[in-house]
Amino acid sequence: MAKRDFYDILGVTKSASAEEIKKAYRKKAIQFHPDKNPGDKAAEDKFKEAAEAYEILSNVEKKQRYDQYGHAGVDGQGGFGGGGMNMDDIFSHFGDVFGGRGGSPFESFFGGGGGGRSGGRQAVGSNIRIKLKLSLEDVTSGVEKKIKYKKKVVAKGVTFDNCATCGGRGQVTRVQNTFLGQMQTASPCPTCRGMGKKIKNVPAGADAMGLITEEVTTSIQIPAGVADGMQLNVQGRGNEMPGGVAGDLIVLVEEAKHESLERDGNNIVYNLHISFPQAVLGADVEVPTVSGKARIKIEPGTASGKVLRLRGKGIPDVNGYATGDQLIYVDVFTPKKLSNDEKAMMKQLLESENFIPDPSKERGFFDKMKDIFN
Repeated sequence: MAKRDFYDILGVTKSASAEEIKKAYRKKAIQFHPDKNPGDKAAEDKFKEAAEAYEILSNVEKKQRYDQYGHAGVDGQGGFGGGGMNMDDIFSHFGDVFGGRGGSPFESFFGGGGGGRSGGRQAVGSNIRIKLKLSLEDVTSGVEKKIKYKKKVVAKGVTFDNCATCGGRGQVTRVQNTFLGQMQTASPCPTCRGMGKKIKNVPAGADAMGLITEEVTTSIQIPAGVADGMQLNVQGRGNEMPGGVAGDLIVLVEEAKHESLERDGNNIVYNLHISFPQAVLGADVEVPTVSGKARIKIEPGTASGKVLRLRGKGIPDVNGYATGDQLIYVDVFTPKKLSNDEKAMMKQLLESENFIPDPSKERGFFDKMKDIFN
């Protein structure tokens, strides 16, 4: 069954602002929320469908890919379309839309707290953000990196008692009269902050939450094609939470400058300088690539500005669509200093008709640019 258009799902146009998209999602989430439609599988599917649409359209990069390529451009980018994610996952991702992390929309709209819907969720530790510098070789082939960073971990010897206020559930519930009728809402217990437990014993050196700071080492897999400024989310590697789950490790990618190659999207660019005799007579030259050296042929009569292409020698698209090329820009070196013999030789060449420019046989700038994009 074909997927519906994300804009149609939320009832907005492509020109809708971020705030309009957010408001439209809130409206759909309230309409199809499981607490309002208990046991209604169709409503639950529409709730998840709206969450998937909002996940794509609220992200600038994903929205651009969707606008350009449709669903094919974001396949695998939305986490809620397949039905495998439960409601808690959706609330955990989009709690800010409703007024708090993990919050039910009904709790925000009808005066409840910022906690979870009935059924409960574990408390979550805070995220950690780090920067990771990668070489051009790393982003071209993908790489596994071991990184060290400091995080909050639960100290050994921490013990807990069940919270007396919520009985260990982590939530308190209340019934409210709304224009939709009576509605039961759940919010985090104000005593234990949703943990369901209270710390009984705190070891020496730990803070009031039973946490200590440790340096840890973790391995993360960097996919090929990542770019400067991208963020990678490694779940469960952030700060721990006593009685709950750890937050995430968010890795900000920084690309290190290569000594001779430059990145242009998924293409790699190299500026090749050749001598005047090489341009006239032709030559075999060696050029660097991210995977080593490559020999290329310079045809006789090659002009400055010529673009040569090594297909498939660029960077794989991070979504796996294609691999870029290596573009070699030829620059013919013109010497500024000549010996008397060299000057005499050049003067002789001035009189040769083969060295007289013929614009009718030269390709223009725009024709040369086509070499790059074709």
